[in-house]
Amino acid sequence: MRRSGKAVRTCDDEDTFNSGSSSQQTNEQSDYFDHEIAQLTKLRSGPHKFLRRTAPGRLRQPVSTVEMLVGREANYSGRGRFSAADSCHVLSRYLPVNGPWKVDHMKTRVYISQFSADGSLFVAGSQGSDIRIYDVDREWKVHKHIQARSLKWTITDTSLSPDQRFLAYASISTIVHIVNVGSGARESLANVTEIHEGLDFSAEGDEDEFGIFSVKFSTDGQELVAAGSDNLIYVYDLQANKCTLRIPAHKSDVNTVCFADETGHLIYSGSDDSLCKVWDRRCFISRGRANGVLMGHLEGITYIDSRRDGRYFISNGKDQTTKLWDIRKLSSNTSYTPRLRDFDWDYRWMAYPAHARTLKHPRDQSLATYRGHSVLRTLIRCHFSPEYSTAQKYIYTGSSDDSVYIYDLVSGDEVARLDFHQAPVRDCSWHPYYPMLISSSWDGNIVRWEIPGTGEAPQWNQSSTGRLREIIRGTFPYIDF
Repeated sequence: MRRSGKAVRTCDDEDTFNSGSSSQQTNEQSDYFDHEIAQLTKLRSGPHKFLRRTAPGRLRQPVSTVEMLVGREANYSGRGRFSAADSCHVLSRYLPVNGPWKVDHMKTRVYISQFSADGSLFVAGSQGSDIRIYDVDREWKVHKHIQARSLKWTITDTSLSPDQRFLAYASISTIVHIVNVGSGARESLANVTEIHEGLDFSAEGDEDEFGIFSVKFSTDGQELVAAGSDNLIYVYDLQANKCTLRIPAHKSDVNTVCFADETGHLIYSGSDDSLCKVWDRRCFISRGRANGVLMGHLEGITYIDSRRDGRYFISNGKDQTTKLWDIRKLSSNTSYTPRLRDFDWDYRWMAYPAHARTLKHPRDQSLATYRGHSVLRTLIRCHFSPEYSTAQKYIYTGSSDDSVYIYDLVSGDEVARLDFHQAPVRDCSWHPYYPMLISSSWDGNIVRWEIPGTGEAPQWNQSSTGRLREIIRGTFPYIDF
């Protein structure tokens, strides 16, 4: 096992929020960015000002965990307990970097790693038609073993319904399949032991085949949004059992799509045309086009993750960067699309040219750019860290150099790098509540990273509440949530 030699640190000191920039940050961050995202992060993950006191009338910065505990015991805040922001401040200082411990090994490349919304289930999908759903609360036992139907090349994406009863899985095909996760059968062989309902995203008369690269359930579970290799975005109504929207969205493959927030009105998309677009379904019928575009990537977009606030999202690009966006900065058109390289390059098998790393889009609208990881060979995914335990203070991403990278959202600093795998890490997933991160790789390994101080693998045989307290109190025995 390889272990990174880089120090694990978090940028939660007060001077970090005031600095607003880092030597590793590629673009100079405006006062607007400093104020907006830094303040939001500070409010959600910063300690109460009175908990910074080590004695009445005395303030010390940066504040340590011990100082916060002293302040809480002396009730400096007047609440007698930690607030959600106080708890996030403590928990976000200790990243899930210990380990890894093996969860499972698949015989083929693993493409998908996804926790359910409540963290009780974990979904892993591989190139060999194999999807496994693990019960996290029962020592990672396989809850459902799915053998996919009509697979072309690989499973490109999966999505659990909000009630966790159904799983949608996509391939490089016009059909998305739905499996009943809540059925009694543990083994689900497509249309042999269980029916995998097929949803056809093609239109009548379509002659060209296309594949679905990305699929997501809406918050109410009534719709699916999908991204196609035919440059289109699709919205499928599950109750009506038909595709209700086919949007000619981009000029190249649409690699990623997602709903912006719980309302389902806004949709984000990213394409190999290097553009991110924002779609508002409330006015789409009258406009028939995107509400705006966001330029800044020099190569295709591989993944988009929404902050779920209808305002901010991040994207991974084949230009070897992750970018942070605010949709209030979008443009109304893309008439200016400069060609910034004069060489032929294919990310699937070629290294990114060294001189291209210094290129910058002349109309870069992103708020911040994060560099260090590698986006080659496959559609590498990036995510915000959990709101509950970190207040989305970090972003993290897989990498084709076999590692997982964690960056501080505000400063842009690389705060951790997880090294273990022997092949690209396409996807990784941070538990929504526990201090645990799962990475999966083309080497077939699925492993978990945590923060226990003993160095021994944690035990998973208690109730969810008891287990959470056990993990946290292993490091912070006096924290009370």
